[in-house]
Amino acid sequence: MNGDRLLIADDHPLTREGLSLAARAAFPGAQAIGVGTVGEAVAALQSRSTIRLILLDYALPDSEGFRGLMRVLHVADGVPVLIVTASDRPGLAEGAMALGAAGFLPKTLPLDEISGILRKVLSGQRYFPEALAPAAPLAAARERIAGLSRAQHAVLLALADGRSNKQIAYDLSVTEATVKAHLTAVFRKLRVTNRTQALLAIRPLLEDPASGQGG
Repeated sequence: MNGDRLLIADDHPLTREGLSLAARAAFPGAQAIGVGTVGEAVAALQSRSTIRLILLDYALPDSEGFRGLMRVLHVADGVPVLIVTASDRPGLAEGAMALGAAGFLPKTLPLDEISGILRKVLSGQRYFPEALAPAAPLAAARERIAGLSRAQHAVLLALADGRSNKQIAYDLSVTEATVKAHLTAVFRKLRVTNRTQALLAIRPLLEDPASGQGG
């Protein structure tokens, strides 16, 4: 990864530095870029073309639960995203997996173990805690989106981010007719008839699984 970059989005400088150390140990020669908000992460992704891996703190100031993850996934263009958190609340790992994150990384892990996980993810593997036990609403929402194609998933991410059909078409470099076709397929697979119902169907994945935020 010499010359490549990793993006670390965390609002605590000490945590960013620790994750940077783990990243540099995993990928000697790589550059770690640190940001403190989802907005800054999105801007970094839009301005740089060599980012290979993204570490995203779940509880950034502008995250709004999993909406932060969805905003980043929308512009990541296939770059793997790991959710990083100090929280062990039920549902977080399951929600991250369902939405398309490449992994779920507890901040409590030793740096050498974090380095090993980063290597696995960049090699194309995913990392999630074993024996995930999702709550019933999360499991149902995950099942609803499991059958979406990559293009349909991208359109759903953009939809959850509040984008219009015109904006989605521009972002994905397709026509509005193509976006409408994807939305029709998404609605059919979610068993809904409009955008509002689609967002309600996946709302358990977008909301914080518990009150409060825990890093």
